[in-house]
Amino acid sequence: MGVIFRHPEPTPGNIRIRPVFLPFAGCPGRCVYCAQHLQTGVLPTRLDAALARLRLELEAALAAGRGPYEIGFYGGTFTALPGDYAERFTALAGEYRERGLVTRVRCSTRPDASDPGRLSVLRGLGLDMVEIGAQTFDAGVLAISGRGHGPDDIFRACRAVREAGLALGLQLLPGLPGHTREMFSRDVELAASLAPETARIYPCVVAAGTRLAAMYEAGEYAPWDEETAAEAAAEGVLVLWRAGVRVIRIGLAPQDELTAAVIAGPVHPAMGNLVRARALFTLVRDKARELGAGPKRLVVPARYAGEFWGHGRELSDGYAGLGLPRESVRFADVAVFTMCFEGEGQAADFFSRAEQPVSVS
Repeated sequence: MGVIFRHPEPTPGNIRIRPVFLPFAGCPGRCVYCAQHLQTGVLPTRLDAALARLRLELEAALAAGRGPYEIGFYGGTFTALPGDYAERFTALAGEYRERGLVTRVRCSTRPDASDPGRLSVLRGLGLDMVEIGAQTFDAGVLAISGRGHGPDDIFRACRAVREAGLALGLQLLPGLPGHTREMFSRDVELAASLAPETARIYPCVVAAGTRLAAMYEAGEYAPWDEETAAEAAAEGVLVLWRAGVRVIRIGLAPQDELTAAVIAGPVHPAMGNLVRARALFTLVRDKARELGAGPKRLVVPARYAGEFWGHGRELSDGYAGLGLPRESVRFADVAVFTMCFEGEGQAADFFSRAEQPVSVS
């Protein structure tokens, strides 16, 4: 008896995103956790200066033969930028699309800044995708976090993005004040039901200078520990993958300024690998349970070799407990996982058969 199965993660997109950070620009206030200048490594600047700098950088990239890549406007509330700056930034990216440097244009924004009229205008100027900073669908957590909007605004924003002909992305922030793992599980299910193209999961950390830091120091907030965040995110990515959603970021991107400013919270430098490895372990564990107890052999697609055993090989004992010690696992240039009992033929024969290309529906 054996099982053949695929990893549920959708095929990763070949994306090279050139981020344009506009910290705090267009934001109506500051959420309790927000430290955009630390998360992006970019200080707030005048929008006209940022626009001029972007033109110079794109021109230099074109002259040097770099790219192509997507332009991503992050760090503020892009669709709420004052005046016509959102239109000007989008039009500039569109200009370099025509010149072959830019392939796609995306932005991030707040749910309550997704005006259908402006989205339509930006779509006409070349915007392709909007990532909605949902963070959570729980009304109480949104209120405590100073978001200034409710769950209904998230649903309306997603609908407006779709109706404007734009691709949808969602960002989730587990571990906010009052947030539980059960709430996050519900957040993930709701996010998956909205069928976004992409999702990001940013476990909440406490950065110096934020209102969340004051809450933490006053004993009013306790962040999730690393283990809780990793386990919850691992469960979440499996749900999203199985719904066909590409999870393009897990954890904040490493920034020296942010690392130095983090007071508490799950800020593991390899959070993405930590989470992906645990999600893969869950997948293999469930398949191993289908086979039942006893020693087994497993052939793993080579693309997962770097994450299979977990960060620092932390999952080795867990796999051994499933009947899959290191000597029973082999990586090969195949598309599917193949698992069987140790007793089914000789090891060499099993591995030889399993390493041949196999198709599975």
